[in-house]
Amino acid sequence: MNFVDWAGLAMAAFAAALLQAAGGFGFAIIAVPLFLIVVEPQRAVQLVIILSTVLCLAVLPGLWRATAPRLFVRLTLGSLAGLPLGLVAFRYADPRAVRLIVGTAILVFALLLALMRQRHGGGRALVAMTAGRDLATGAVSGIATSLAGISGPPIVIYLLLTEAPPRTLRATLIAYFALAYALTLAANIATIGVPAQTWLAAGILIPFAVAGGLVGRPLGDRLGAAAFAALATGVLAAAGLYILFTAAFAAAKL
Repeated sequence: MNFVDWAGLAMAAFAAALLQAAGGFGFAIIAVPLFLIVVEPQRAVQLVIILSTVLCLAVLPGLWRATAPRLFVRLTLGSLAGLPLGLVAFRYADPRAVRLIVGTAILVFALLLALMRQRHGGGRALVAMTAGRDLATGAVSGIATSLAGISGPPIVIYLLLTEAPPRTLRATLIAYFALAYALTLAANIATIGVPAQTWLAAGILIPFAVAGGLVGRPLGDRLGAAAFAALATGVLAAAGLYILFTAAFAAAKL
């Protein structure tokens, strides 16, 4: 790669990390498409996994006290239960159809959230948070991770519907992703391996990702509930559109 390629990767890592730290999720949504312009798919995904792990661990100490421990545990347990179910479904499902359905569902939910907030305003929970719903949301996240490689949107939609405080939502999401990405990285190392070139590239990009995270964290603290919900809804819409695009691109290649 030349200097321009490295500069593009560094800027993408910084911007994606800033969004993740400010809103609680979104690093992969921004970074993966941009990384794919420069590097091959497997390397791009592994880079995102490494950078996301380091980013979440770097940002989390400043948000740890805002984390809802019981919510975090229930989401994690639900996700662990959902992962094998998703793997079984993935074995028999058409990946393109799955991405089409998931992308459409996320986009529809994002539009509905925006319409409901415009119609009713914020400050009122549309769904009550319960232990059962926390576990079920985690399970849906685990299934979505196995089927389509995403985990954040189901949790974000649920927490937005419950009107969880923005700082609690961000902190809990980042704690959840720190564990999820760390486990995913360990699985990559144990199974397919991570090439030395990928570790080197990650080492070069980590400072930019951490810098973006440290800039984004105080920006997120200044966001009010309405602004935070608007940011999260926008990122959800971008996630839905991206998944639909990748599904359409895969279908066009046939």
